[in-house]
This record gives sequence, C-alpha cells and structure tokens, in this order.
Amino acid sequence: MRFAKIEKIAARVAVGAIALVSLLSMTASTRAQEAERPYPKMLPLSQYLMDRNAAIALARSAAPEGISKDASVLVLTPKGWETAVKGTNGFVCMAGPSWTASIDFYDVWSPKQRGAICLNPAAVRSILPIYRKLTQMTLTGVTSVKERIAGIQEAYAKKEIPPVEPGAMSYMMSKDAYLTHLGHSHNLCHVMFFLPMKDPAELDANDPNSPISSTSMWFPDPDKPDSPLNKELPPLRTVPIEVPYWSDGTLAFH
Repeated sequence: MRFAKIEKIAARVAVGAIALVSLLSMTASTRAQEAERPYPKMLPLSQYLMDRNAAIALARSAAPEGISKDASVLVLTPKGWETAVKGTNGFVCMAGPSWTASIDFYDVWSPKQRGAICLNPAAVRSILPIYRKLTQMTLTGVTSVKERIAGIQEAYAKKEIPPVEPGAMSYMMSKDAYLTHLGHSHNLCHVMFFLPMKDPAELDANDPNSPISSTSMWFPDPDKPDSPLNKELPPLRTVPIEVPYWSDGTLAFH
C-alpha cells in the first residue's frame, strides 16, 4: 500500500509539471486578440499593493519554514522592492503581481495575481535582478512589450543582470498564492529551476513521454514562434517540478 501511494504521488508530480507549463503558457490558444485579455493594460498601482504584514506572511509561505524563517523578505512598495526583513541564509522571499516577474504573460496586469516565491542564493544573484528591473520599469511607466524588451536588453548589456548561475532555483509552495485564472487551478505547489537554455529539447522537456516540462522565463505566446521574446532576449528557461506538499506540510493534492 505504501509503495502504491508513492507511485501515485510520483505520477502526480510528473503530470503536474506538464500541467504547470500548460497553466503558464496557455495564452493565444485561449484568446485570439489582445483585446480579449481581461486586463489589457495596467491598473492604478494601489490595486497591486498589499498590506505589509500580509505581504511578508505570503512571501514566507513560499518555502518551508526551515528556509523562510531565516530568509530576507522583500515587499513591493510604490518605490519598488524594499527589504522588510533582513535574513541570514542568503535566500530571498517575496510576493507580488505578475508584472514584477514577466513581460507579456496573459495575466500580466491582473490585480488578482499574488505569486509567492523564495529564491535560493544563486537565483538571488542572477534572477532577482530581472524582477527588480521589470518592477522598476513598470513603476516608471514602461509597460509596452517593446519597451520592456529593450529595457531588459539594456540591463544585460550593462551587466546589471548577470548570466543565470548554475543551481539557481526557487520554492513556490504557498497554498495562498494566486498564479493565474487560466487552467483548472489558480495555483500549483512546485519548485522551479532556472537554466540558460532556449530549446526545451535540450532537456527532453515537453515530450509527451517525458516527466520534465519547461517554459521560457519570458513567457512568449506559444502560437507566435517569431515573437521578439524568443528572438531578442537571452535564452532562459524555467523548469517547474510539482511537489506533493505545501510549505506548511499539508498535502497539496488528494
């Protein structure tokens, strides 16, 4: 019986990885035109900000307590990401809307989005600068895809954003996060790895028989292979792996 349970969980983890990519990549297949997006443009900033204590709690819930209790915590303010708690273990936890971490995701301007993530030290050094740059651009009125691509390109050219480090990963295990309204669920319990790759074939990812899936860090429209997000930005893929328990130890699926 015990082995049957383990096999069931393993199967759900494999299927869940594929489900997450579908969740994050389901853009043009569910809408044909930009106008069909529920939130086609940015709303007033106040609609994206959280109560400070609530933001800290949500950020910490991204990872198990053994990690998050000693992590630094960032909160989103009208001036950008600010350190609310200074940690000691090199991890950084944060929670915020989609535009703080993506360029043209379907839900990029949704006020419902509350993604919680804890970055390990390698990701803090090489992924967090991307989040900071996207946030800084948005807060100064840079919201078009073309401008955001140019801003990221410039940041890489100036070495404000370094190449992704080996071992860069994050925890996204908060049961209270809200990732998107697309798909069967607005949330998914997973850990995520960041790799300097362009083609999922390099990982044997997205093969129907593979337990590994991935999507571009830049979330390009899957129906537009010539998207400038594919052509003009550095290769960077995220590899999400579903895990069976939320950060508080409760079962994430039954």
